[in-house]
Amino acid sequence: MSFAIASFNVNSIGQRLPNLLEWLREAGPEIVCLQELKCETAKFPAEAIEDLGYNCAVLGQKSYNGVAILSRFVIEETMFGLPGDETDPQSRYVECVLAAPGGPFRVGGLYLPNGNPVESEKFPYKLNWMKRLADHAKSRLLLEEPFVLAGDYNVIPRKEDCWDAKAWEGDALFRPESRAAYHRLLHLGLVDCFLAADGRGNQFTFWDYQAGAWSKDHGIRIDHILASPEAADRLESVEIARKLRGREKPSDHTPILARFRE
Repeated sequence: MSFAIASFNVNSIGQRLPNLLEWLREAGPEIVCLQELKCETAKFPAEAIEDLGYNCAVLGQKSYNGVAILSRFVIEETMFGLPGDETDPQSRYVECVLAAPGGPFRVGGLYLPNGNPVESEKFPYKLNWMKRLADHAKSRLLLEEPFVLAGDYNVIPRKEDCWDAKAWEGDALFRPESRAAYHRLLHLGLVDCFLAADGRGNQFTFWDYQAGAWSKDHGIRIDHILASPEAADRLESVEIARKLRGREKPSDHTPILARFRE
């Protein structure tokens, strides 16, 4: 027996709710981390999602950002916001301990800052956010429990993870500083589930709306599920649900799912 943990940047829950509900019915992942809700917590369509058997932990924000964890398992603990800066107003992190089969499973859902334009204050904010994430991950790894960090990282880890590395040179998603910060998470002991279970190049999770990126398959892999050693030992497979990007009124992202043994 196994269960799936998915990450999906919906790019506005208000606009993508029909697509999301259809996918939840089809794929039925037990745990889903959503990003870029673009709605306040009170306006999150919890009832429609709860009708499909999910519990919801939501941290919304008007018009921007916003994250949520959906779980078919009981939510035992919830933490809203990434530690390290109590003045940060952006809704980008939620964490839950879930009563999964085989024992508690900790899940952090994140929407990492984009960081563009690099010359603005947005890039230092991105790098500082990634340092806060690494500090938090390090503290969680000390617990030696099953733990994943799933979300839109806005980082292209390798040249093989974008359709054309030269086209992304200088972009905050592919800057050496961003990639180094991502790899520092791996050096802590976290495992990139896609690399562990698949690892092929040109397997994308995002295609821009512009310039026919989807039809040309000009994509990038920026949505990741990182697992603690205790969770990675139970990893069975990873799937990128590519077909959702080709549906009517899609998000520019598509879900990535990792399946774990109970």
